[in-house]
Amino acid sequence: MVGDAAMNKVQRYGHKSLEWVQDVGLLLIAIFTVIAMAMEVTTMVAAQTITLADLLLLFIYLEVFAMVAMYLDSGKLPVRMPLYIAMVALARYLILDMKNLDTWRIIGIAGAAFLIAMAILAVRYGHARYPYKETDDS
Repeated sequence: MVGDAAMNKVQRYGHKSLEWVQDVGLLLIAIFTVIAMAMEVTTMVAAQTITLADLLLLFIYLEVFAMVAMYLDSGKLPVRMPLYIAMVALARYLILDMKNLDTWRIIGIAGAAFLIAMAILAVRYGHARYPYKETDDS
């Protein structure tokens, strides 16, 4: 039984260590997102113009913040959040490079956005139709 107690202690410390690394990683993501936002705002102020692509980039940054906050609040990350970010990123890519893209690339990007939208709908339907059971661990 002494071995079991030692193993439980190692598991507890290991789990706490992983949680600490995870929290530090989330803090770094939040800090770097703030820095990236500040750099983008500085660029907009220097250019004295705001484009739709700039706004979409700021929206992506806000989605990253929302994702970090949601994870810190609940300890869970809904798969929809990165999908939303991906859709906005594809829209931004289309807006920025529309003039330089050939027809097939535009169709491919639009198709990718459509597939992501369908994935979001499938996930939402699955959560509504088959909700998660609450566990004692939550």
